[in-house]
Order: sequence, then C-alpha cells, then structure tokens
Amino acid sequence: MDFQLSDDQRALRSGMRDLLGAVFDRDRMRAAVERGGALDRALWRELGAAGFFALRLPEEDGGVGLGLPEAVLLFEEAGRALLPGPLVATHLAAGRVKGAAEGAAVVTAADGDRPVAHLAEADAVLAGGGPLDGEALRAFVAAARPVRSMDPLTPLHLPPPEPVAGPAVSAPERAPAYAGRLRYEAALLSAAEQLGSAARTTEMAVQHARERQQFGAPIGSFQAVKHLCADMLARTEPARAAVYAAAVTGDPLEIAAAELLADEAAVRNARDCLQIHGGMGFTWEADVHLHLKRAWLRAATGLTEAEAEEELAAGLGAAPPRSGSSAAYGPGRSQAGGGA
Repeated sequence: MDFQLSDDQRALRSGMRDLLGAVFDRDRMRAAVERGGALDRALWRELGAAGFFALRLPEEDGGVGLGLPEAVLLFEEAGRALLPGPLVATHLAAGRVKGAAEGAAVVTAADGDRPVAHLAEADAVLAGGGPLDGEALRAFVAAARPVRSMDPLTPLHLPPPEPVAGPAVSAPERAPAYAGRLRYEAALLSAAEQLGSAARTTEMAVQHARERQQFGAPIGSFQAVKHLCADMLARTEPARAAVYAAAVTGDPLEIAAAELLADEAAVRNARDCLQIHGGMGFTWEADVHLHLKRAWLRAATGLTEAEAEEELAAGLGAAPPRSGSSAAYGPGRSQAGGGA
C-alpha cells in the first residue's frame, strides 16, 4: 500500500499554501493581531469559495467531495499561516448550518464550560443541544462573559454559568459541542493545525540559525543549536506520520495518539524556536510568540492531553477496528473519511 501523497493531494496542499500566501500574508496577519483577532469576513468568504469548508460535502450537495486526508492537508496549511477563526467548527458545520459551506457564516463551538472562540462574531454556535442561532444565539452571547485570551488572534468568551433558555434550545449547552465521529474529526483537524505550526516554527528556527552570526559564525554551526533544530524535526515528522495515518484509518485511538504528538510538537517546537531566536524571540515584533500562544490554546481545547491519554489507556489490551470502518466509532456511526 502506498502512503505517499498523490499528485492531486500535493496540488491541493500547494494551492492552499499559495492562496493563504496571497490573502493572509504576514502583513495581514499582523493587521489581524492589531485589531484583536477580529475576523475578516472577506477572507472567510474567500476560504469558502476555495472549498475549505465544503471540502468533504458530497458534490451533489455543492461540496468538493473529498475526504478527511485532504481536509488534514488544508488544516495543516492553516496552522502554518496562523490563520485565525473557528475553522474546525465552521468546517464541521458545513451542510448543517446555512452558509457555513460557502463561508457566508462563521460558526464556532461551545464545548461544555470551556471558553468559546470568536463568539461575538459568530452567526451560529455548535452546542450540545444542537446549533444555536437567531434569538437563542443572541441570548447566549448576551449571557457570556469576555475573558482575556493568551492568543491575540483568538478572542474568548466564557459561556453562561447557567443554561440559557431559548426557543431553539432543547438541551443544555453544557454538553460537548461534538459527539461521536465529530469529536474525533475535530480533534484530528486541530492536530493538523498543530502539525502545521510545528513545521513552520522548525523552518523559522533553521532560517534564523543560518542567518544569525555570533563569534564570527552562524549560530547554526554551534552544536547546542544543531541539537535543538534536530529535536524539532524529530518531533514534527512522527507527528506528521501519526496525523496522516489517523486521517486514513479514522481510528479514534490513532487520532488520540496523533493529537498527543501534534500538541507536543507544536508547543515544544515553538519554545525551542523562541530559544534559538534568543532575546528577540520574546519581542512583540517577532512571530514566534504567536505560534507558541496558539499552540498552548489549541492544546487546552478540544481533546486535551489528559483526555487523549485516557482514550489510549482505555484501548490498551483491546483490538479496535483498524480500517476506518464505522465500527471504530461505535454502532450507527459513519466512517471518518477516504484514503490517501
């Protein structure tokens, strides 16, 4: 079996990298930081027009008709570019919330009592009782409380302390936003973003190590710096293999393992990248701290480290389905995506 990316998959990844380089370059990213992470609706619509959100919808429903492996490639590029916004929630809401597939609607997720990203700008919220919109959404937003976010590109709100009654709410918002198959797909797409960030900080560290001169030589010639860069690559590539494999199999245990590896790679690589940059790495003008803060935030949301470890521990000694079959999610669940 060939697990190399196909020519079409490589072209898809390259096309998304080119698109993000054109519509969300460093200047636009910095402009987003200065406006507090407020979403650019024009950019959101461009992503929709490019098929980012409708990638896995069937063609007869207006989608692209591709699978989870292809979605992972796009989210990896989004992570490289530090693209802001509730990308995972809007992608998973395509076909469930009007306008999500086209990028006309911004959809976020309320996952239990965890902070909600980009709530003030959302057109709908995925909650335990189903998507909130209209009057129910307005009541939810009014009762939520803004909190300071560690990531300047991700504004956060704490959900209401008590469930909000509304005409469209049939179950408490405290329930997880994703259940069954969607829970694992959300975790895998988040892991793909972490993978992209880990790869990007590795590149940033290597580039700086080549250019920065100290004692008459590039700092990359020093053994301590070489080891840091090698360690970053040694974390990124196993995470990549795990994320790509989990996208093919759709196995919940493999997704949990991929999440653990990708979170570790994103956080530790950003810290090592900052170390290699030295004092300038701590400055606001450098981009390293933005990758570190986003990595911290992603690792604390969705399938957390403790939850992923519990998933893996629960699977010890068991023989979970391996082929991406619906049995991997339990009775009545559909499989997570196509092959690579």
